[in-house]
Amino acid sequence: MIKLAVFASGSGSNFQAIVDAQKNGTLLGEVALLVCNKPSAKVIARAKREGIPSVVVQPSDYAFKTGYEQAIVDKLVEYECEFLVLAGYMRLIGPTLLKRYEGKIVNIHPSLLPSFPGLDAIGQALDKGVKVTGVTVHFVDSGMDTGPIIAQKAVTIEEGDTRQGVQEKIQRVEHILYPQTINEILTKHAKEVPIHE
Repeated sequence: MIKLAVFASGSGSNFQAIVDAQKNGTLLGEVALLVCNKPSAKVIARAKREGIPSVVVQPSDYAFKTGYEQAIVDKLVEYECEFLVLAGYMRLIGPTLLKRYEGKIVNIHPSLLPSFPGLDAIGQALDKGVKVTGVTVHFVDSGMDTGPIIAQKAVTIEEGDTRQGVQEKIQRVEHILYPQTINEILTKHAKEVPIHE
């Protein structure tokens, strides 16, 4: 079973969707650790309820990003995490994590990338007046939502849709698409890894 670390900064609805997929047997991996950068984040309570260890590492406790990310790497090694899943983690991943987990970090973003990268993608879409937005799962590189796209699903914005309404539509798609896509990646990864006698 491939061990996952989920990185989250907020309420953790995607974290919960991934854990639920593991519990119902539709996820090849095991969520071994929650990594959070905010001690007040609601996702920590979710992890506790599910019996999943969590670690809070705050950037403000470190003089440099390298030290911050190395502290995270140390925890990932301790919990034998092989694959990193960003689920509402509001920080750019830096070289320390990227080098150690190259090709093994995925993110979910609430738009059809390359449209509306960065913060407040839903607000960006509404401000532009687009009729279609969506959800993108992509590998993480050094840019802001610029890594190779793995999966996308469109979400229609109807006339009169509120920001809250669009967010709810997007989250419903995310909670299905993300666990499915992670499972596909892990299944492919498992087939590529040689089995040692």
